[in-house]
Amino acid sequence: MAAVRTAGGRRGGALAGWHPADMGGEILNALVDRSGIDPAAIDDVIAGCVTQAGEQSFALARNLVMASKLPDSVPATTVDRQCGSSQQAIHFAAQAVMSGTQDIVAAVGVESMTRVPMGSNFRLHAEAGLGVGPWSSRIKARYGVEEFNQFTGAEMIAAKYGFSRDDLDVFALESHKRGAAATEAGAFADEILPLPIETPEGPVLHARDEGIRYDASPESIGGVKLLREGGRLTAATSSQICDGAAGVLVVNDRALKAHGLTPLARIHNLTVTAGDPVIMLEEPIPATRRALARAGLTIGEIDLYEVNEAFASIPLAWRQSMDADPARLNARGGAIALGHPLGASGAKLMTTLVHALRAEKGRYGLQTMCEGGGTANVTIIEAL
Repeated sequence: MAAVRTAGGRRGGALAGWHPADMGGEILNALVDRSGIDPAAIDDVIAGCVTQAGEQSFALARNLVMASKLPDSVPATTVDRQCGSSQQAIHFAAQAVMSGTQDIVAAVGVESMTRVPMGSNFRLHAEAGLGVGPWSSRIKARYGVEEFNQFTGAEMIAAKYGFSRDDLDVFALESHKRGAAATEAGAFADEILPLPIETPEGPVLHARDEGIRYDASPESIGGVKLLREGGRLTAATSSQICDGAAGVLVVNDRALKAHGLTPLARIHNLTVTAGDPVIMLEEPIPATRRALARAGLTIGEIDLYEVNEAFASIPLAWRQSMDADPARLNARGGAIALGHPLGASGAKLMTTLVHALRAEKGRYGLQTMCEGGGTANVTIIEAL
């Protein structure tokens, strides 16, 4: 089995020259190389991507296969569960191999937020006068809003759980500190696939997350202006726009034995739930409770948690509600420092979780993502 990701690239940064299909194709190649699997043995590729437009349109997952060394015989399909898209790809892959209908599935995610800007899939239609947008008048009337906005949801959660701007700033600073410490210690080395890029100084390999601010301080984060008048969130306490790709190879016992593979982890629980689409980003809390109950585990038995840092208020609310150990939450930093490449983030967090659990000799790890529309995925894994 294998789990791999690219290092994150800032908007217009290191990975801006990579077509998303090629970036995802490199992840597929790495899964083959690291596992030693015959590429023709892969039964399917499931790829998460949020903004399926432009270079990420027209059956993106199939384009990843065509940009890789996988043979034409490998099928593929693309998933959109918003920020949880590639975490859902992992769930679909696991369900396929558990059912026995397939034995080896590559679950990947890719998002170039530089080349396919967030929201461009509906904004360009609006600018061209095509349609009324994703929410019909019936939907707006049902929920009493004109739009569903993640910034609004994040602010609502900050207010509901009583977090001040200072609370959010402190959390953001810790994300950068943890990401910097992990990078300097080489903790990400095994999980990152270096990609060649061109620089003014010549070709180099991009192998370090570009968004980490090594010089971040209370003053620098505290000096960032609020996103909304009277609000609590700033750009510094929000996830970074990011280009990147990630993937994991998901197999069953039959494939392990047939191909002589060495497993990294076992999937212990798959959960997805949905709730209020207005506050939207609170759903990881009830989803985690359901996942733990189904798995017969307590939060204290989980060694590491990856809770996506879409905004600082989300993991803070989750931590408070679950009475979770702060030291185990995003121990190597999160999306505030490392970036949030939307559809790639689910597989990215899983890659980090698998490698961190094994490095620290932990047993159980839990990953959850808040997602547009008020849904949330939770995956519990057991390191092997």
